[in-house]
Amino acid sequence: MQISDGDRNHAAALLKIVGDAGSCAPITDGDKAFGLARAYQVSAEIRAARIARGETPRGWKIGFTNRTIWDEYDVHAPIWGPVYDTTLAEATAQGAAETAIGHLVEPRIEPEIVFRIAAPLEAGLSEAQLLERIDGVALGFEIVQSVYPDWRFQAADTVAAFALHGLLRHRPFTAITSANRAEWLGLLSSFTLDLHRNGERVDSGRAENVLGGPLSALKAMVDGLPDTALASTVGAGEVVTTGTLTRAFPVAPGESWETRVGGLPLADMAISFTR
Repeated sequence: MQISDGDRNHAAALLKIVGDAGSCAPITDGDKAFGLARAYQVSAEIRAARIARGETPRGWKIGFTNRTIWDEYDVHAPIWGPVYDTTLAEATAQGAAETAIGHLVEPRIEPEIVFRIAAPLEAGLSEAQLLERIDGVALGFEIVQSVYPDWRFQAADTVAAFALHGLLRHRPFTAITSANRAEWLGLLSSFTLDLHRNGERVDSGRAENVLGGPLSALKAMVDGLPDTALASTVGAGEVVTTGTLTRAFPVAPGESWETRVGGLPLADMAISFTR
């Protein structure tokens, strides 16, 4: 199925709007037939345009994996989209990773588990088999954004608008090896995480919130990706961030945020925001 001229126009318009830090009504407001299949075509068109202008896809984000917030956003299944070299960075310095957000639209913060892929992932693999093809795990923050005012949209709108991706910052990866892989398989389904803003806890989350665990979220994307216009291999060296463990909170310049993880041998993530 080829993309229509109208959906190609949607892709161009969304790229311009986000580039201007602007906003627009959801596509579904004016086109009730705009569904997920067309939305992934728009996403694929945007990916091609970003590659053409010099950006390089570096992996994937999975969104709406946290079932505790589905009713809040009226989106009841996971979505996914590309992460780029222009939106991804590893926070290697001590202390908080300083990050500018002035170019983002209504940004919100999401604490997430990030995987580094060691070998191509294929649909149909079990969670244990997926873990055999992962060689690193880290805590991270995805900064999501919405060009749709007040975060009002349908699922198809979010897919078309970059799967709401703005930025991804993560800690250095902790190695997953043959010696510790079995332990990680259990830990990744049973940990907890507290989210703090300016030193005060604002929310708590659990591994099970994310479709039962981050590996479950990864499996959902790997199994579903081939049936969309974004169909491609999740390849070696790519990163995948697996969805927020807590609610997503608005962020502003001057704020500092950090995690407190329990039950995982990972370094916590801290981030501070500038304009």
